[in-house]
Amino acid sequence: MTAPVLLKVHNMHAWYGESHILHGIDFEVREGELVTLLGRNGAGRTTTLKAILGLTGKRTGTIEVAGVETSHLQTNEIARLGLGYCPEERGIFSSLSCEENLMLPPSVGIGGMSIDEIYDMFPNLKERRNSPGTRLSGGEQQMLAMARILRTGAKILLLDEITEGLAPVIVQTLGRVIKQLKAKGLTIILVEQNFRFAAPLADRHYVIEHGKIEAVVKKEELAEKADMLNEFLGV
Repeated sequence: MTAPVLLKVHNMHAWYGESHILHGIDFEVREGELVTLLGRNGAGRTTTLKAILGLTGKRTGTIEVAGVETSHLQTNEIARLGLGYCPEERGIFSSLSCEENLMLPPSVGIGGMSIDEIYDMFPNLKERRNSPGTRLSGGEQQMLAMARILRTGAKILLLDEITEGLAPVIVQTLGRVIKQLKAKGLTIILVEQNFRFAAPLADRHYVIEHGKIEAVVKKEELAEKADMLNEFLGV
């Protein structure tokens, strides 16, 4: 059986003030899938995630989360449909300890991970459980930002540039974690510049250019469409 569509975006436009950033985004993600939003800086990938959550200014189009049309909903109401957002800036509370950060998020669904499950997945965080946010390395902060949304019970994870600026060993750890999350049945949308990291993880890649999806590449098409991807993603 084909898995149900958990997120469906149709003809989505979004603005920041007078700036028209997204120009008719269309894509869908089925339960248990991992898809990437690829593109150059400024293409509209992060804005796509924020528009899904209602975090841009004006937005139009149709956005359905688990069959619920969300265009009229507030961000907190959209999140409670099972969305977890890990922003590029991470949003760690620097004055709180690692474990206090983990205890903060509200529940948006059943099945959120326990603290012990989080520490099994991220042993580094267990070692730093009493350290304030300011004392965590960039990689540890990124792990904490991801771990925090796993506590909420979210079934759809929106992950924005989680590997940016991190050491290769941390990137490998995050890749392992994402594989585990996908194996658990979570649905993941990954905004990523590191194509080498994203390629083996994703079921499908959406290439965004100038606020539109210009290409869709399935994992089995990567080899034959490598030149096209290099053209879109090259500097």
